[in-house]
Amino acid sequence: MTLSDYIKTQGRGGLTSLARTIGAHAPDLSRWAAGERPVPIERCVAIEAATGGAVSRIDLKPNDWQLIWPELTPKQKEVA
Repeated sequence: MTLSDYIKTQGRGGLTSLARTIGAHAPDLSRWAAGERPVPIERCVAIEAATGGAVSRIDLKPNDWQLIWPELTPKQKEVA
């Protein structure tokens, strides 16, 4: 789910509440959600946790998440 879509589902005050939860400024969060500025890497884990996984790190960094968090890459099953 995109950050913008998540905020829309939260109703009035949702953006401010999420910003407070992750320790960010509401205008910054608004810019991230609108795509005006990229979400800083250091905020992605907090957003994922605060949204209960609804907005994942992969959602926030779709083009380079594998480079940032290689542990999220599905492991290939070993063939015996």
